[in-house]
Amino acid sequence: MTARVWLLLMALSILWGGSFFFIGVAVQALPPFTIVAARVGLAMLVLLVVLRAMRIELPRGGALWLAFIGLGLLNNVIPFTLFVWAQAQIPSGLASILNATTPISTVLVAHAFTTDEKLTPNRMLGVLLGFAGVAVMLGPDLLAGLGDNLLAQGACLLATLSYACAGVYGRRFRQLGIAPMVTAAGQFIVSTALMLPLALLVEQPWRLPFPGWPAVAAVVGLAVVSTALAYVIYFRIMSAAGSNVNLVTLLVPVSAILLGVLVLGETLLPRHLAGFGVIALGLAAIDGRLLARLRQKQA
Repeated sequence: MTARVWLLLMALSILWGGSFFFIGVAVQALPPFTIVAARVGLAMLVLLVVLRAMRIELPRGGALWLAFIGLGLLNNVIPFTLFVWAQAQIPSGLASILNATTPISTVLVAHAFTTDEKLTPNRMLGVLLGFAGVAVMLGPDLLAGLGDNLLAQGACLLATLSYACAGVYGRRFRQLGIAPMVTAAGQFIVSTALMLPLALLVEQPWRLPFPGWPAVAAVVGLAVVSTALAYVIYFRIMSAAGSNVNLVTLLVPVSAILLGVLVLGETLLPRHLAGFGVIALGLAAIDGRLLARLRQKQA
């Protein structure tokens, strides 16, 4: 992973750091299928307009669109729905802790199904350190809630497994030479085609009271910033670093806390700094270059 990839990873963590906030606002006024359908549908429209402006055509071929169906299910439909449903029952902070287990699932899935991303001691140590840093940073109060509402927490863990599978499955689009923006648009087209009928049939959103403007703004922010733009960056990272893209989930809580301090005037606590430090150690172990340099100096 180059310095450019790490910078993209940090940018992605900022965009996804706001997604838990947006979802937390939206679930107060809208049901889960409707939120997910609006999220992927608006993101699809944004990317189709951009592709049209850039005169980039969508690919053709049944096999490729079958692959987009698999990606849309693993990367959007399943995890988005599970997280939205879970966040109606558990705090956003707890959901972000559970989301931070994604790299653990990813290294295991990548080890089982790839030849070039095998599990190494440094990689596993780094992931565990990163997860520990997230737990330290978010504090004992949220950790105390781990015993409550196990069904919602299980849904979050199942969503992280889906993300892990998507991180490995999505590697095929890099091998096919599909541009990141086209890959993102393809998965959103498929996801919208799957989620919109489901939302209309199950939740009948036209019968619901019109949501307040905070909920509308949250859905728009979730779709445009934390989905359309975020997934273009996501697939750009994937094209360069494979399933390492899921390391972003270790950085998302860091970005969320820093945004709260800088934008909302929240307080930066000692546990936040301690958690940042442990996460940094974990990422350094995964990257490996710093440890390699230290070994060279010792030798």
